[in-house]
Amino acid sequence: MSALSALPFLKPVHLRSPRSSLGGQRRHTLPASEFRCLSPEDAISVFEIEREAFISVSGDCPLHLDEIRHFLNLCPELSLGWFEEGRLVAFIIGSLWDQERLSQEALTLHKPRGTAVHIHVLAVHRTFRQQGKGSILMWRYLQYLRCLPFARRALLMCEDFLVPFYQKCGFEALGPCEVTVRELAFIEMQHPVRGHAFMRRNSGC
Repeated sequence: MSALSALPFLKPVHLRSPRSSLGGQRRHTLPASEFRCLSPEDAISVFEIEREAFISVSGDCPLHLDEIRHFLNLCPELSLGWFEEGRLVAFIIGSLWDQERLSQEALTLHKPRGTAVHIHVLAVHRTFRQQGKGSILMWRYLQYLRCLPFARRALLMCEDFLVPFYQKCGFEALGPCEVTVRELAFIEMQHPVRGHAFMRRNSGC
């Protein structure tokens, strides 16, 4: 059984509107939501969301299109997309890393024997921001990682202004990151991935 098929929280979730206060009937149906790992065929949709989210802020993207395809070919199981009616609205892309802290090589390499999941990017489509989708997606991603027997912790690097967001997601700051991109400096953060045996016994992993 694949890791993905074993995880109930990655299966499609259909959301519907609450009952009308007048007649008790459902008046509208909200878009069906699905969480699944990404594939190389999703690369263009991923890049379009990422480009809009990051270029206006930092002038560059964490991953360019060829790098997105690279990671989605090597380790699609470390990605997660949120789709509504088949449309990608948010995503995370990760890869494995085998050292205690991130280095410049971590931007482009996937280390298959690593136990740290390097989260390269989390992005939400502009029309779905300010709705808490980034936090929800990160929560589901971390739950997913707990079902992967090789994952011990999640690592990421971010600019100062994003530190409070990731702290609310349960990450702790490790200090300045060795990695730099042009003039940009980053804070490195980590989240322990705990409870592997418990999660496997009790969640179908």
